[in-house]
Amino acid sequence: MTYDLYIGDRTFSSWSLRGWLMLHKFDLPYRAHMIGLYDGTMAADMAPLAPARLVPALRTPEGDVIGESLAIAETLAERHPNAGLWPAEPAARIRARWLCAEMVGGFGALRGGCPMQLAYVDADFVPTDAIKADLARVETLWAFAREKAVDGPWLFGAYSLADAFFAPVCARIAGYNLPVSDAAQAYCHTTLSDPAFREWRAEGLKTTYDPFPYPPVGRTAEWPA
Repeated sequence: MTYDLYIGDRTFSSWSLRGWLMLHKFDLPYRAHMIGLYDGTMAADMAPLAPARLVPALRTPEGDVIGESLAIAETLAERHPNAGLWPAEPAARIRARWLCAEMVGGFGALRGGCPMQLAYVDADFVPTDAIKADLARVETLWAFAREKAVDGPWLFGAYSLADAFFAPVCARIAGYNLPVSDAAQAYCHTTLSDPAFREWRAEGLKTTYDPFPYPPVGRTAEWPA
């Protein structure tokens, strides 16, 4: 009983990262299939998954296709109630769902102005006021999650879907050297140093691009160790 997960280029596809973490971090059986986001084959690659048209998309072992990350998350949590995708404590589950829903629908300035790229740090990038406002909201939500968190380094103590949904935000903070608090930096360090994230990034860097889809504005620095 294995899921088929359809993802885009690992270096750039933030939503694919989320979908992959939902399966990989919770030890759910899956096969990953690449969709060509940058080589012009996306429409043809996605055709067998219609009406899904974006990555990630998931096919269940029974053959049902699921599009949209929240739908994938809720389906996996429903099918695997003992895997711990949502926090165990009811109030924490409420907060985690809230955070994931806001991530899906919000932070347009951060997502549009700082496309995820895992190759380097854009050292000269200057965030706009709108991006700074999004970062402030991110920090508010992360602090809200941690108010009642049990022991553990993640948003709700143990790793949950909320951490999967915000992993690309941590990548953006690192990749564009964005100004955040020490607490936010510590959480980003936890995310970026996690073996699953490191595996995803390493796989992505095996592919090179010419031209690079998201060139830096100026100087670059090494990705954080």
